[in-house]
Amino acid sequence: MTEHARVPGQLPGELTLRRPTPADHPRLRVALAEWWGGLGGEAGARQRQLLVPRLFLQHFADTSFLVERPDRTLHAFLIGFLSQTEPETAYIHFVGVCPEGRRDGIGSALYDRFFATARTAGRSQVRCITSPNNRDSIAYHTRMGFRLEPGDRLDDHGVPVQEDYDGPGLDRVSFVREL
Repeated sequence: MTEHARVPGQLPGELTLRRPTPADHPRLRVALAEWWGGLGGEAGARQRQLLVPRLFLQHFADTSFLVERPDRTLHAFLIGFLSQTEPETAYIHFVGVCPEGRRDGIGSALYDRFFATARTAGRSQVRCITSPNNRDSIAYHTRMGFRLEPGDRLDDHGVPVQEDYDGPGLDRVSFVREL
């Protein structure tokens, strides 16, 4: 793997960043079904699609981002928001980078943009979750400076898992990062 020198928040190449709109929802649904390499099969694809309903593009566009190629093909996205309940917290709900765009600093650039947005809004921490079977996501968040939060049990890899976090059988790994 080649390490890429990067400027925090800067996108590589000719990629452009913009805020999502409800019209982007069909493209996001396709990405949510295809970019995870079959993780969870059809049920996993459907679950990912259900996790990003159109309302996120209607009500959290100011804290969310899309990255497009010069031909306007979707390349990456981050859906995030500022917690209304916890005034110190911002929350990253879902992030995706197309398979051919991984390891180019695009995900990190999106996180950096979100961190800056959260700081500007007076937030001091960012939270997020992932599925216990998404080993790449767990490793990525740890590298990005997120701390694993305690769980109800440890999985076979020693990762703390919060059982039934999103409902029966929907366990999650929870992260927090101080800004």
